[in-house]
Amino acid sequence: MVVLGAGGFTTGGLNFDAKIRRNSTDLEDLFIAHIGGMDAFALGLETAYAVLSDSRLPAMKKQRYSSFDSGPGADFEKGRLGFEELADLAEKIGEPEVSSGKQELYENILNRYLFAKGR
Repeated sequence: MVVLGAGGFTTGGLNFDAKIRRNSTDLEDLFIAHIGGMDAFALGLETAYAVLSDSRLPAMKKQRYSSFDSGPGADFEKGRLGFEELADLAEKIGEPEVSSGKQELYENILNRYLFAKGR
């Protein structure tokens, strides 16, 4: 998902390695390990694309971090607001309202894609 979110491989790639291990000791085993690893990367890429294009996770993430789209949040994200200014702002505004991060919901949505049948 990070690779797709960054626009693909524009300035580099991924580090990929396979090793002979346990009772798998010949070159065919190493070749099969590379095939399996690349298949796993391909499935991960297809799954990430499905999550980003078909699920509600991107919209949920955008909503969760919407305070960085304008005001002090945007100023902080752009480096125009330092920790001292944030401390002053926190003192002025007071404690923020506690809102759930919805971790379990995020995980369940992602798991639907990770464990989908027929992929």
